Amino acid sequence: MSVLVLLLAVSAACCVGFGFVLQQDAAQKAPLSDFLSFRLLLDLMRVPSWLGGLALMVAGMVLGAIALGKGEISLVEPLLATNLLFALTLSRYRTGQPLGRQGWAGLLLLAGGVSAFITAGEPRAGHAVSDPLRHWLIIGAMVGVALVLTMYGKRSRLSWGPVLLATAAGLLYGVQDALTRVSGIRFAEGGFAELVTGWQPYGVLVCGVTGLILVQSAFETAPLRMSLPALTAAEPLAGILCGVGFLGDRLRTDTGALAWEAAGLAAVVGGIVLLGLHPAMPCGTAEAEPPARDLQRR
Repeated sequence: MSVLVLLLAVSAACCVGFGFVLQQDAAQKAPLSDFLSFRLLLDLMRVPSWLGGLALMVAGMVLGAIALGKGEISLVEPLLATNLLFALTLSRYRTGQPLGRQGWAGLLLLAGGVSAFITAGEPRAGHAVSDPLRHWLIIGAMVGVALVLTMYGKRSRLSWGPVLLATAAGLLYGVQDALTRVSGIRFAEGGFAELVTGWQPYGVLVCGVTGLILVQSAFETAPLRMSLPALTAAEPLAGILCGVGFLGDRLRTDTGALAWEAAGLAAVVGGIVLLGLHPAMPCGTAEAEPPARDLQRR
């Protein structure tokens, strides 16, 4: 594994994790009338802490894009999932909550799962699938699932809705990572002219903005510990599926390797859930305040 790719991916995870904490702190005070609306972003843009969180998130996305351009998506995605470690670190610093057994168990599961998956799978580059049908089938399936989750999340926005919305956003972010990889390849092969004549960079923009609205709506209606685990778990799974499905990423497929890869991904998801439910994660005020919340209270 390239040390440069490792540093880029972990730095991206750090920026994204810190950014999520700052964004949720502001989004939880937004009016519920902005739920799943572009107005939510317009209102949040007036909050300095949210803008700071957005800047960190954008910086993380840029670093992640560079990492994706230099390494396989099946390698980068598990490393990006460590953003939850950094989110917990900042939350723990702000709350003074000790890490405890749950925190250490989650940390070991997440770190061990990432290491096991990368070591057993040995992600390496292959030839990308040129058949556009497979691209559209895989991307369409994940976008379709995200749409269904969003519809159900809208109906139950104060119960399981935030989890469903965060999962949908994670799927879109996984697709966005894959399209970012494709856009980087197009730019390397033909420059700016080749990049802007393809649909992929516009797909990156659509997935990014849509995912941002879904994430902020999830942050608005529930504590971070309820939405962030689903978001963090869905993105790498979707990204790896795209990487293996049509980007040409290759993983070891012998029985032993597949067993360790599956165990590694299961450990990653388990670690994400434990860390996301840690008491240090902000509880927010979504359950404590009446619906008539307003950003001006800040």
